[in-house]
Amino acid sequence: MHLHKYEKVWLTFGMASLVIFLLIIGFAAFWKGTHPQSHLETIDQNNVEAHDSFKPENLGLTEVADGKYKVNIVASAFNYDFGVDKDEKAVKTIRVPQGSTVLFTITSKDVVHGFQVAGTNVNMMVEPGHISRYEAVMKNKGEFTIVCNEYCGIGHHQMFGKVEVY
Repeated sequence: MHLHKYEKVWLTFGMASLVIFLLIIGFAAFWKGTHPQSHLETIDQNNVEAHDSFKPENLGLTEVADGKYKVNIVASAFNYDFGVDKDEKAVKTIRVPQGSTVLFTITSKDVVHGFQVAGTNVNMMVEPGHISRYEAVMKNKGEFTIVCNEYCGIGHHQMFGKVEVY
């Protein structure tokens, strides 16, 4: 079989691109430890309050050890529920010290939502009936906006919060 010079060039380019792509995927998966989010833990989306993490008194920021925090959040129609403060006002800001490790635990009551802390590597999809978890080290000081990056309805643009690293 005879191949034209340009066919050989494009076949070589295509095969080289495939090899490079597989090397990048392998590097990310095995060396960096990147893996897809698993849905090992499910929840009844109609009764999320029955789960210990999502009871109203357990929502929001909790210090679990020195320098380690857990944040429990319930996402629902155009709102992230971080719990209430001592004055019974809705919390919209999570404050953690610089260098602390934060485990974000979040679920949804209604539709698929996104959870992204802009300017950090915290970014996950929040699906009804599943509990999503992401652990991150908050290295940089500043205020970072929490946004829903999955269109969830007409009030999607009102779904936000803030992480303050001091």
